[in-house]
Amino acid sequence: MTGVIYDSSRIKVYENLSALCNLAGESQEWCDALWQEIAADKQLYEELLFFMKNHTLKGGAACRGYTLTDLFVRQMDRYNLFHDTGKNTAECQKVDMVLRAFDAMAKLKKDPDVYIRRLEDGRGMDRY
Repeated sequence: MTGVIYDSSRIKVYENLSALCNLAGESQEWCDALWQEIAADKQLYEELLFFMKNHTLKGGAACRGYTLTDLFVRQMDRYNLFHDTGKNTAECQKVDMVLRAFDAMAKLKKDPDVYIRRLEDGRGMDRY
């Protein structure tokens, strides 16, 4: 079979994502579902590569004005509210929040109207 080029870089990215999910305490099933979403979306895949290389978000992935960074900040806000700390503590799982931001962006891109409504509805009385 001549002319076949095998690109193992996607396998490495999947292995790295799996390691991040394991570090964050996520199940392999959740990780595999996230991988399917990321692998199918060029923007999310490139953002994941950037995150893996630089340990920060580029903010390039966006949908209707919301960036991956916006969704990460929302994850942090939810963590702070749930734990009633006012700020992220040392126990805070930032890797998990990043992964959940990727998951949220994938869902936002699939069904923007539903997820934008969730983003904009706020937290009710907990807001103030």
